[in-house]
Amino acid sequence: MVTDPIADYLTRIRNAVMANHRVVEIPASRIKKEMTKILFDQGYILNYKFEDDSIPGIIKIALKFHPVSKMPAINTLIRVSKPGLRKYVNHEKLPRVLNGLGIAILSTSQGIMTEKEARKRGIGGEVLCYIS
Repeated sequence: MVTDPIADYLTRIRNAVMANHRVVEIPASRIKKEMTKILFDQGYILNYKFEDDSIPGIIKIALKFHPVSKMPAINTLIRVSKPGLRKYVNHEKLPRVLNGLGIAILSTSQGIMTEKEARKRGIGGEVLCYIS
């Protein structure tokens, strides 16, 4: 049993990037699917596939690497809000990751979104992670 599924999700991606794997498989959940869609939309992963054949389901993520230098698109994944200490921000104090070069993923009352989208909508929420 995993006590923090989001940290497990980020750790699996981080380990696959460090091991230069092209594809990583992660147990699926609704929040992980939404985070995967955000990573794809922001250009951090090459592609993804949701396989709902088994009971928990599986997310297959194709990681993105530079074709010449073989450097990964994802450099850092940092879990911010943890089960023991939740981090909430209002719309005025939304974080900027690397002065706008990275993204922060938030869980808001209107769903999972990046801090840029939350800033446009004028809402705050729980800061799940930073990605750059």
